[in-house]
Amino acid sequence: MHGRIHARGRIDMSILAVRTVFQGRILRVNVETVRLPNGHVSDLEIIHHPGGAAVVAVDAALQVCLLRQYRHAAGGWIWELPAGKLEPQEPPLVTASRELVEEAGWRARSWKSLGNYVSSPGVFTEIVHLYLARELDSVKMAPEEGELLEVHWVDLQDACRRAEDGDINDGKTAVGLLRARRVLFGSPKTSGLAPATPDVQATPP
Repeated sequence: MHGRIHARGRIDMSILAVRTVFQGRILRVNVETVRLPNGHVSDLEIIHHPGGAAVVAVDAALQVCLLRQYRHAAGGWIWELPAGKLEPQEPPLVTASRELVEEAGWRARSWKSLGNYVSSPGVFTEIVHLYLARELDSVKMAPEEGELLEVHWVDLQDACRRAEDGDINDGKTAVGLLRARRVLFGSPKTSGLAPATPDVQATPP
């Protein structure tokens, strides 16, 4: 496979060869030989992931749902938003709704997309879809057996300050909190104003 050369000499990225070196339950690791846009050919180790969704659930008192969750790969307990991976062919909003119920015990009637987050673009294909969830109703939690977590409600502004200070250092959580604050309060210069009313999406089935 060869890249296309444009009139000004620019070359599209093209994949020349792929070798799978690991296939797990969730991840696939390839060594991919690619021609980069500048024409250079390189062997890249790429981890393929189905992607995920994370939820910034904010109640009427402007408190946000955070999980204190044990993560072996992170070396202990960290603070995170309710989140999970996409199942095959599953819309991200459905994933977000399911994870909010299972991990936190809440269902939302109002949803707004906060865009997506690329977790580690040098090696990882994972894209995390972020959502703001409002109008919350309590339901029964259903965490998986391997999930060790605690559910906490924290003032949204305090949570954002913790993200800015590095106390909350999970990437998707920090980005989700700050984007939600922007939606609800506007820019930092106007954060003393009353919360804005977010656009509403249909509740997922």
